[in-house]
Amino acid sequence: MSTFTIMFDTGADLPDEFVEKHGILTIPIPFHIDGRQHPGGRWQEITDQEYYNALGRGSVAGTALINPESFVDVFTDFAQRGEALLVTTLSSALSGTYQNSVIALQDVKEKFPDCKIITVDSMNAAGGAGLVAALAVRKRSEGLSIEETAAWLEEYRHKCFSLFTVDDLMYLHRGGRLSKLQAVAGSIIGIKPLLNVAPDGTLKLKDKTRGRKSSLETLFKQMSRSLSPETKRLGTVVISHSNCLADAEILADMIKASYDVGELLLVMMSPVIGAHVGPGCIALFFEADMDRPEYEGKFYKAK
Repeated sequence: MSTFTIMFDTGADLPDEFVEKHGILTIPIPFHIDGRQHPGGRWQEITDQEYYNALGRGSVAGTALINPESFVDVFTDFAQRGEALLVTTLSSALSGTYQNSVIALQDVKEKFPDCKIITVDSMNAAGGAGLVAALAVRKRSEGLSIEETAAWLEEYRHKCFSLFTVDDLMYLHRGGRLSKLQAVAGSIIGIKPLLNVAPDGTLKLKDKTRGRKSSLETLFKQMSRSLSPETKRLGTVVISHSNCLADAEILADMIKASYDVGELLLVMMSPVIGAHVGPGCIALFFEADMDRPEYEGKFYKAK
């Protein structure tokens, strides 16, 4: 079996059990809420319920970049031990994490030119970034080398889809992920906006539906139309939610009723992503048959 360690940042969503089972390392994206800093990037000092309830009451949360020095510390440790490390990050179009990892790696390679450390831009967000890391686990178990796995991910990541529905687009506007015009247009009372991560790794408003049930059905329909009619079995599917598990389970049941799913992972959305989407977000991540450029060209050519 190929031997290398996989690491992602805490903007990626995967269940803790999966992360622990496969020995995935995490590097924290710091976040803050109500002026209190949380450098660990997860739920170490605040529970998920406390966090999302606070956001629902109007508390303000935000995130900070992982600085290059934090990456340098990790990379140096692996280089000194002669161990291989594959790093996947949030989309470089949504975060500076990938760029800082590249800067850090260049610095470490000056001292350890033969180190086996590779960084990959997932071109995805939240559970989509988690899905890319999960696929790295799969390829490692199949015996691919770190170089082969990284090359495969950079090609296949375009078939990893990230679809979202949110309750309030103003969170994304405040975080700089959507323009004010897009946010206002999608925030009419009763309208549930639907977004996806576009081929360039940015977040785009694509559709609007009325009511939660319709938005969940539309997420499922969007997934189905990215698959060939012959597809009956799916690989890994990730559903993340920001404190709305019941709705996530409804979506999961829709998928399982129509497809044989190899692995379906439900996970609470990380505080890092939650700061930008707010409570009530449902996000669906999966492996499609068509790639994202093909999907965009077929269904959103005029948008």
